[in-house]
Amino acid sequence: MSEPSTSRSFTPVPDPVGPVDATTMPRYAGASTFFRMPEITAVPDYDIAVLGVPFDTGTSYRPGARFAPIGVRGASRLIRPAFHVELDVAPFRQLQIVDAGDVPCTPYDIPAAMDQIQQHATEVLGEKEGRRLISVGGDHTIALPLLRTAVSKHGPVALVHFDAHLDTWDTYFNAPVTHGTIFRRAFEEGLLIEDHSIHVGTRGPIYDSIDLRDDADFGFKVIRCSDIDRIGAEAAAQQVLERVGDLPVYLSVDIDVLDPAFAPGTGTPEVGGLTSRELLLMLRMLGSLNIVAADLVEVAPAYDHADVTSLAGATVVYDVLSLMAKKTL
Repeated sequence: MSEPSTSRSFTPVPDPVGPVDATTMPRYAGASTFFRMPEITAVPDYDIAVLGVPFDTGTSYRPGARFAPIGVRGASRLIRPAFHVELDVAPFRQLQIVDAGDVPCTPYDIPAAMDQIQQHATEVLGEKEGRRLISVGGDHTIALPLLRTAVSKHGPVALVHFDAHLDTWDTYFNAPVTHGTIFRRAFEEGLLIEDHSIHVGTRGPIYDSIDLRDDADFGFKVIRCSDIDRIGAEAAAQQVLERVGDLPVYLSVDIDVLDPAFAPGTGTPEVGGLTSRELLLMLRMLGSLNIVAADLVEVAPAYDHADVTSLAGATVVYDVLSLMAKKTL
């Protein structure tokens, strides 16, 4: 396995164009972009792009995550993005952040869609040194082409994976690339730095105990929800920091890491999950991580009520944007 690259320089765009001012245009009106920020074509340069990936053909239970980019964009209107109090950072004043639209990908052919997602993400990143990408899925299948894109820019990465499930199965109905197999494929392709990746928030029964043995053989550490019950969210976040160190990180957040009470709108819900507050607490403790790319996946608005899950997803994206901005200070 090749050695990871060192962290790349990150030079913010001067005088960034921020979101629509909610004191002059109410949050329920105006632009329909993520956080009402400018579209990618409206500015000459940018530091971070938020990209919708409306694909859910790899799901194994309830479909509908193809509508997540629309749902999360809508819910993001509610967030006041100017200043993150807990992280003490103003991401949109510090960096040029844009809505990169949605990936045009086929819903009928998983391999073809993976190629389309990777190609489009690569085009959005372009050649600028240090540019970052946050993707909003879509089911978790999209993480594989996005990992490939990140590794093409930064070398192998450490994976920090918040999820109710391991996603390291071999196949599902003989399909090698689904939302439950992507991180086995990532390991096999050499995309991950061995013994530095971690799952957080897993729970529930599995098909066979061999799933756990295989996952351990791939070099993953696991923090189950039952572990968090015992040690607490802060100690769990500290274990993530110790596991990863200063390596380049791909951060993947499956919204089903939250308990269905806090995220009912998802395809494969599991009871006994994190609260919204626990997830945000852990994320906000990860400010030292060198996050080179991230995704938020598995929001399925059709199963939501009152936009609870979409708002949780939008808040996660805002926190990740803020973590990236904080790292540039």
